[in-house]
Parts: sequence; C-alpha cells; structure tokens
Amino acid sequence: MPAKLAVIIVNYNVKYFLEQCLISVGRASKGLEVETWMVDNDSMDGSVEMVRERFPWVKVIANKNNVGFSVANNQAMRQSDAEYQLLLNPDTVVEEDTFKKCIDFMDAHPNAGGLGVRMVDGKGKFLPESKRGLPTPKVAFYKIFGLASIFPKSKEFGQYHLGFLDEHENHKVDILAGAFMMMRKSVLDEIGLLDETFFMYGEDIDLSWRIRLAGYDNYYFSDTRIIHYKGESTKKGSLNYVFVFYRAMVIFAQKHFSQSHAGLFSLLINMAIYFRAALSIAKRFIQSIILPAFDFIGIWTVLYFLTHWYEGYSGNNYPDQLVQWALPLYSSVLILTTYISGGYDKPISILRIIKGMGLGLLTLLIIYALLSADYRFSRLIVIIGSLMGAGVLIGIRVILHLLNIKGYSLIYNTHKRIGIVSGSDEFTRIKTLLERTGVSPDFAMEINPAEHYQKRDYYIGKVSALPEIVDAFKLNELIFSLQDMSGDSIISQMGRLNAFNLEYKIAPPDSQFIIGSNSVNSPGEFYSFMAANNIGSPSNKRSKRLLDFSLSLILLIVSPILAWMMHEPIQYFKNCFRVLFGLNTWVGYAKNKNQKKILPPIKKPIIELGNCNSNQNIPEEYREKINFNYANNYSINKDLQQIWKCRKWLGNKTSQSQPR
Repeated sequence: MPAKLAVIIVNYNVKYFLEQCLISVGRASKGLEVETWMVDNDSMDGSVEMVRERFPWVKVIANKNNVGFSVANNQAMRQSDAEYQLLLNPDTVVEEDTFKKCIDFMDAHPNAGGLGVRMVDGKGKFLPESKRGLPTPKVAFYKIFGLASIFPKSKEFGQYHLGFLDEHENHKVDILAGAFMMMRKSVLDEIGLLDETFFMYGEDIDLSWRIRLAGYDNYYFSDTRIIHYKGESTKKGSLNYVFVFYRAMVIFAQKHFSQSHAGLFSLLINMAIYFRAALSIAKRFIQSIILPAFDFIGIWTVLYFLTHWYEGYSGNNYPDQLVQWALPLYSSVLILTTYISGGYDKPISILRIIKGMGLGLLTLLIIYALLSADYRFSRLIVIIGSLMGAGVLIGIRVILHLLNIKGYSLIYNTHKRIGIVSGSDEFTRIKTLLERTGVSPDFAMEINPAEHYQKRDYYIGKVSALPEIVDAFKLNELIFSLQDMSGDSIISQMGRLNAFNLEYKIAPPDSQFIIGSNSVNSPGEFYSFMAANNIGSPSNKRSKRLLDFSLSLILLIVSPILAWMMHEPIQYFKNCFRVLFGLNTWVGYAKNKNQKKILPPIKKPIIELGNCNSNQNIPEEYREKINFNYANNYSINKDLQQIWKCRKWLGNKTSQSQPR
C-alpha cells in the first residue's frame, strides 16, 4: 500500500541543519502514512552516516557526486508511489501538524496540484518568497531594477512576491517555493518531474508553472508555518547566486514564453546579471573601503598640516616631491597595520586601533632608520603624526557611534545573556554544551515550559512570561529545547518577541549542535566544539584573506614565467582571479565524506590539504585528521607550505556550483 506522503530532502554538507529537520519531520509524521527520503549529493561532513545511525526510518540515496537539486529530487520521486510528494529543504523546521494540515487541505481541494506554506526565517520574520507570481518580462523588470522592493504592496510592482496578498490568508498563486513544495503524484505523472536542465534555482518555478498550464491550481497555505533558515533574502547578495539564478530564468523564458517574449526576457536577464553583479561588487568594495578611506584622509590631513607647521617652526623646508609621496606612504602604512591588528573588525575596538597605530609607528621608525638623510622627515613629525592619527581614527568611530550607524557601536556586550527555554534535564545538557563550545555567557538561566516543575537555582520563570523575562533580565539570546517544546510553540514564541532584538537558536535532543540564525542576512549558524585558535576566528580569517589576495596578485604578476609550468595554464589564470575576488581560497579542507566533526566554513579551495592532485587517493581517516588539525591550529605557514608543495597544480579545476 503506497504511503500518503513522501517527504524528499536533498542534502549537501548541512549535517547540523539536516539533523534538526529530520527530528521535526519525524514528529510531524506521527499518526500519518509518511515515507521520508534523504538524497545526499556527495557530502563530506558525515551526513549519510549520521542519518543511517540516528534515523534508520529514513530511506537514503547516497550519490557519488553532486548531481544537482533537480536530479536528486527526481531520483526519490521516481521510486516513490506516495499520493503526495513533498520537496523539503534540509534547513527547515516544520510544525508538528504541518503535514496533516497540508494533506487535509489537498484532500479537500481535488484541483490543487501543488501547495506551499508560510515560511519564516531564523528570527521568526515572514519570508516573502513564500508566495510568488509568474516572472514575466514585466514582473522581472520590476524586481531586477528595485521597483518591487520600493513598492512591495503594489498590485502592479509587487507581483513577484505578491506583496498585496495577505500573508495570513490562503491564496491561489502561480509559483511555489522549492524549500517546501507539496505536489499531487497523479499531477506529476501527467506533467513530468523537475526539469533536469536546471542544476539549481528555477526548477521550482518551471514545475509550478507546468502545474498551472495543465489546469491545476497552486496554493499558498497560511494555516501552518515552517522555519526556513536560508531564505532568498540571505542569498541574493551573492555573485554566484546572481549568475546562477538569472541564468536559470533565461532557461525558463526560452522554454515557456514566445520567441519575442523570450528574447526580451533574455535581454532583461542579461542586463540584470551584469547590473546586479556590478552593483554587488561596487557595494562590497564601497563597504570595505569607505572607512579606511576616511581614515587615510584624516591621517594624511594631520601629517600635511603638521609638516607645514614644523617647517615654519624649525625653518626646514622639505621638497614638494618628498611631501607628495612620503605623506601618502606613511598614511598607508598606518592604515595597513591597523587592519592587520584588527582595527577594522566588528565590533569596533579602540584597543585594536591603538595597537595598530602603535605597530604602524614602530614600522615607520624602522623605515625611517633605513632611509638616507635626503628622504627623511623629522622623527617628531612621524611620532606626533602617528599619535594624532590614532586620535583621528578614534574620533571618526566616536562620530559613527553617536550617529548610530549600524555596526559601529562602541557599546556592546562581550558576553551573552542567554535564556534557555527547556526542562531541567535539557537545561543542564545545553548549558554544559555551551561551556564545551567555548561560549561563556555571563547569564544563563532556565525558562521552563512545563506546567508543573521543580524550581532550581537557575530557574527564573515560565514561558507565558517570556516577554517580561527578556525585558527584565536584558536577555540577548534564547535557546529553545526541541526536546521540551514543539516546533509550533517555538515559532509562536519567536513571533511574540518581535519587539526585542534577540538571537534565536534551537537545541535538538541528543545532539552536539545548537543551531540558529542571527539575522535574515546570515544563512544560519551553530555552536559546536572548536579550539580558540580555529580558522574561523576574525584574525585568522583576515590573515587567510590577506594571504589569498596578496599571493594572487604576485602569481598574476609572475604568470608569464609560471603559467607554462602548470598542468592547466588557462585554468591557472582563472583561479588567480577567482581567489583574488574572494570566490575561492588557495588552500582548504580535503574532501571527506565521513567527516565527523563540523568545521568552520571556508571558501572552496583550489588545492586540498594533503592532496595536490584531486585524483590522488588519500585515506578518508587521514583527511579527517588533517582537516581538524588545520581548522583548530591554523597558520599562514601551513597554507604556504601546501601551495609550494602543490605549485604545479595551481591550475586545478574546482566545482563552483552547489545545490541549495
């Protein structure tokens, strides 16, 4: 007897989200005829092993390579005879009655071919991509050039996300979101499965529209909710997303629109690709350079007026050429040492700025000692200029703080104030896990959701008083226990607390991970055990990026000499530019399907650890060890050693695309 519902989850290296998702799927499946499929696209984080060990009721398809989102989903749908097929992202949490409500709705609406639900992000905020209209050339134009964002509620400009439709009511819509897409099996048998021409993005739009063309209805169903950590808003700033998503739109237009409309759409899309790519690059560049530029101008101004004052005071006149090149050079040295010292890291630290300027002063005095007398300024100018420059940098940050510019506050909590919404046993486990992961909150108290409980030392209140507790104890983070609370309760509590600027995380039972999302601009994060000197620390991330950037410039300069030594000279040039623009890193983790420990994320590498040639057969156990040691004890020297060892393979090809 076929199941009523098949839940199909495509996974790629998100073991920690997948675990939480499957727990919620298991709860939502109780009392129903549900089969669950997990299709893994060659993950290297141990996802397959985790699922087979913790969730033996899940049917696993383990691919040997990354076949993409469409192919992977189709693999499971071809093997399932369930009446309804649900495509579900691994970075989701469903409510306990989500499946039952959706099945009941589909049963009551026989002409419903597909159904999507109300999605919220990791902070409980509604995701507009929960309901979408057909991206016709006109609708695409409004979205691409920002009119949809400016007038989201307009019936004319807001057609892409249907912002004029009430998010709390059910509606017929054209397009469903692939993160939660329930379809009738009989309809799929009639119209076909996902189009495998789409590697990722666009396939949900294509299939949704084919359902509509066949005469069936798609519904946005608001009576249940899911958490979707990686909403569309979290990805649209990515260059890779811009290229892949809009290219998928071209495929859709060529398939479904008339030749004239498809041509217009393709023109718009290509304009959008370069417009959005240029906008993204410009935005990143401006964001990264604007504060150093102000600092440079401030330091240069101080040095300039100080030089002229000193000339009048001492009677010495410096040559114009010396002033023209020396002052910018001195200013640049001070900016560089401030960057190296973490002066541009967030949150802003006055101490790091002082350290950076001190290092800059020392560097300038060493340079000064090496110069001949004809190229020297007064030491007094160098010393006083550096001290005044430090004052300028601090002054700029004080102004930014007073103007309340986001990210530049000088007042911040160095420790978290955490409320753990759980029963007593889970509270002890979660608190212990926090301590093991290096999180040292200055306040961690129990908020017990049970009706009857025994008050303990850490107890501060019950869930019904959560807003008052958050306000009274100035909490900045809440951790919900999935053992003691339902998904519905967690999402409801997040909605109640919208007035507070809180971070939320969920602790799955018997798990070593606490998962959440700090904002709609971050895909999600987790607490897990990792040493203090790990590669994910701000200083190590900065050092690695500096190495990648500077080395790429050097390799491009000497490319006429090195290119002929490479196995793939053309790819060598491509790799240099990809690393230069931050799309890849030169050295990174060795691919390991059985990785048991979750490591801090880094860019996809050109050269894998211990593995110059991707065809080399490195034992899986060895890969796990070197990955963990590399992540826990990172140093630039390790990267340089690997690059030197693998210098002939700097033209390695890398796979750039990943399924959602």
